Amino acid sequence: MFELSGEAKLEVEIKKSRFIATCIRVVSLDEVQAALAMLRCADATHNCWAYRMGELYRFNDDGEPGGSAGRPMLAAIDGQQFDNVLAHVVRYFGGIKLGVGGLVRAYGNTVAECLRTADKSEIIPCETLRFEVDFADTYGVYGLMTEHKLVKLSEDYTAAGVLFALSVQSDKVAQIRALLNNITRARVRFLDLAG
Repeated sequence: MFELSGEAKLEVEIKKSRFIATCIRVVSLDEVQAALAMLRCADATHNCWAYRMGELYRFNDDGEPGGSAGRPMLAAIDGQQFDNVLAHVVRYFGGIKLGVGGLVRAYGNTVAECLRTADKSEIIPCETLRFEVDFADTYGVYGLMTEHKLVKLSEDYTAAGVLFALSVQSDKVAQIRALLNNITRARVRFLDLAG
């Protein structure tokens, strides 16, 4: 899966109609609503859109024949393996009707090409690793975090030691758990189910 590194734009002309695609990264419904309000062009014939945020998705044909704009835009997002993205396409009608098939190709291909040429980064799945260590072992944990570029989500002090929550790439969880066992001489107390 990929996510956008910045805003992407593309303008194409198909049979005298102009299609202007804008794709942006979104992570909440509030961001989607704000972006749609900002991107809407009142003078355009149609303002069509689609978004995907994990399992959450929606699309809108804005007056185009049902299923001819928003659905192909969502298919383009999924086909390019993007997540957390909103695609918005404005159409300025040029006087030549494209038919439903032509609209499906126009909207879908415009978004697909916009995403294909966009600056993107791979989404690396991460898990939260929670554990407690004795006070004497905290410097070893700090060293491990620095060496493996781990993101600290929280650090809390208790009477027994320090509770850490780290974001760890899913494919490296077993390795980090083994290293924590090693640097603490097996005194680490994991607080997750895989314990």
